[in-house]
This record gives sequence, structure tokens and C-alpha cells, in this order.
Amino acid sequence: MVFQGACNSPNVKLLIDGTLVAQRDYKILAKSTSWFSFQGVNGVSIVGGSMDAKGSSLWDCKTTAKNCPTGATTLSFTNSENIKIKGLLSMNSQMFHMVFNGCKNVNLQNVKITADGNSPNTDGIHVQYSSNVVIYKTRIQTGDDCISIGPGTKNMWIEGVKCGPGHGISIGSLAKDLKEQGVQNVTVKNSVFADTQNGFRIKSWARRSTGFVRNIRFIGAIMQNVQNPIIIDQHYCPHNLHCPNKVSGIKISDVIYEGIRGTSATSVAIKLDCSSMYPCRGIRMHDVNLTYSNQEAQSSCINALGNTVGHVQPQGCF
Repeated sequence: MVFQGACNSPNVKLLIDGTLVAQRDYKILAKSTSWFSFQGVNGVSIVGGSMDAKGSSLWDCKTTAKNCPTGATTLSFTNSENIKIKGLLSMNSQMFHMVFNGCKNVNLQNVKITADGNSPNTDGIHVQYSSNVVIYKTRIQTGDDCISIGPGTKNMWIEGVKCGPGHGISIGSLAKDLKEQGVQNVTVKNSVFADTQNGFRIKSWARRSTGFVRNIRFIGAIMQNVQNPIIIDQHYCPHNLHCPNKVSGIKISDVIYEGIRGTSATSVAIKLDCSSMYPCRGIRMHDVNLTYSNQEAQSSCINALGNTVGHVQPQGCF
């Protein structure tokens, strides 16, 4: 389904009463890049209901066979403005659940996203080249990033998100291209991570890029058995295949971690692996308390410059 703007009405409300269910044969939906696509629209709201993409059979194909299709994003908005999504449940997406690309003024409230913890590439919400995005009181259970923040994202507010299972809230991956827009002015507040791979992650490939990450606030979070509660990885290379093995050109600065507490599933609760050419600058740890198996956790810093304020455990390694 493709909804193409411009619309005659300045406000279009889509009410979903019940559950929209995709075909069981994954090949039918996988012929498209998106199940529901909105392009160039202004003032569209989606309220209530459920969308079940029946993606499990495609996940099985990807984990057991070759030549499987990429799959479809459940809901995508491109070059659109003044978008509201409230009370929607997205289930079992073949790929990403929701994507916002080139959008302005997006508001998501009381959204729920669910997929199996081992489902590949089922990011909950992906945002790129977009501004003024608010995600509020949302529950995400998935097999990849709960929220992924791509290049060109600015002025984003995330509050009251519960994540798990999943890969946490990630900025990146960045440095896919040499000329790349930066990520700036992102706040994540009062979040909960349960049994996730990561908590707060910033990741970039180890290659040249004009991109940057700056003015990021991670404030108030509970970590419950999280493998990497706080991580910056500027040598990102999943599965260690075709790694570029150069130096990341992404410049990371002015990142605050404040009021973060809970448990790490690994001994290193804070891991900052930054670029040797462009060290991370202005990193601040403020009132952080992370433990590992009822004992002290550790921190690891490479090419990271910053300071600690108040009680910080594990102790800072700047």
C-alpha cells in the first residue's frame, strides 16, 4: 500500500480497528520494500489497532538458507511532515518495523513493537535525515536495535521507552559514506533496558567520513542484565566480515551520561572505543552506578577525553 502526497486535506487520520494481517507466504510481501508506505504527506495520523507482518517464516529462511529476500519494512514515512502515531501495535515485521526518512515533526506515543529476540534486522524504529522527532512511552521488543538513529538526525526527544529484548538504543551505524550528515541534539530520558545486547550505543565504521555526533544526552536509565550498558564503538563491524580496518572519521563530542544505574551482564560495563584520529571529546559521566554479578564492574576507555561528576561506578577511565 502506497499513500502518495500531496493530500487535499491538511489532516488525514487513519484509524485501525482490529488487526491488519499480512499474507503467510513471506515472498508476497517481500516483493516490496514496505508494507505501508507514506511518501510526501503532511498531517497524517495513525491511531490504534495492530499490524502483523507474519515475518517469522522469512526470519527462519535468513537463519537457515541462502538467497532469501531482504523483506519489507512494516511502516515507512519518506519526505513527510507533521506525522502522529498513537496506540499502534506492530508485530513480527519482516525487516524494520517503522522508518522515518527525511521527515519533520514526528510524534509517536504509546506505540508497542514486538518481534522475537532472535529475529534478524527487525529494528523497532529507525530515524534518519529527520528533525523534531518525539518518541514517548513506547515498549519495544525485537531482534535488533530498539531505536536506531541514522545520519542527518537532529532535535530528537525519546522518553519513557522500555527496550528488551533487542540491541538497545543506537546512534549509527555511521561512516557508511565519505560525505555524511551528522547527528545532533538527541535526548534519551527515563528509559529501561532489560536483557538487551546494549544500552546506549554510538557506533561507526572504521573509515573516513565527514559525519559527527554532538550534543547527546542520555539521562535517567535502568539497566537490567545488559551486556554493554554504555558503549561507543568506532570500529563497528558486525560478524567481523569485510571490516574496513581504517580510522573512523566520525567526530564525537559533548555526550552526557547521567543518572544511569543497574546491572551489566559482562564485567566491562562502560566501554568507550573511540577514533585515534578524532578522539571522543567532552564525554561526561554523572551519577552512574553499574554493577556486575553483585561486584564491581570495570570501564575501558580508548581515545576518550572527558570527566566524571558525583558518584561514578565503575570508576571513570579518562
